[in-house]
Amino acid sequence: MPEKPLIMIDDPNFADEFYNFLTGRVSTAIARRLQRNFKESGLDITAEQWSVMYFLWEREGLSQQNLATLTYRDKPSISRLISNLEKQGFLRRVCCPNDKRSNKIYLTAKGRNMKPRCMLQAEKTISEALQGIDARSMNQAQQLLETVFLNIK
Repeated sequence: MPEKPLIMIDDPNFADEFYNFLTGRVSTAIARRLQRNFKESGLDITAEQWSVMYFLWEREGLSQQNLATLTYRDKPSISRLISNLEKQGFLRRVCCPNDKRSNKIYLTAKGRNMKPRCMLQAEKTISEALQGIDARSMNQAQQLLETVFLNIK
C-alpha cells in the first residue's frame, strides 16, 4: 500500500498557526481557566492534580505507572503529583503485596467527597471554552484531533 502524501498547505500563515497549536496554547489556556475556576470555588487543587484525581474517581487502585500513562506524564511528574495529593489528604499509596516496588493509589474520603465540586468546575470550564461552537463543528474538531493523535501515537 503506497504511503499517503504529506499535506501541503499554501497559506504562509498555516505553519505559524499550527506551531501555536503544537505548543499547547489551547490546552494551556483551558488548564489556566480550570485552575482559576477551582480557586474561585474554594477548591485547593491544581489542574494537574485534578487530572490524576479524575482517573482515580473512575477507578481506584491504579498503579503510579497506570496514572502516568493515562495522564501522559513521566514517572517523576506523577510521583510529585501523587506526593502532593497525599500530603493534602486526598489519596493514599498502598504498597502492592506481590511487588514491593509498586504502589496502588486509593482515594481517601476527603478525595472522594471533592469529586462533585471538582466536576462542576470542570463542566463550567468546558462550557466556557466551547461557547459559540455548534455540535457539528465540535464533532469535526474531535474527529480531526483524534486522527492527528492516531497518526503520531
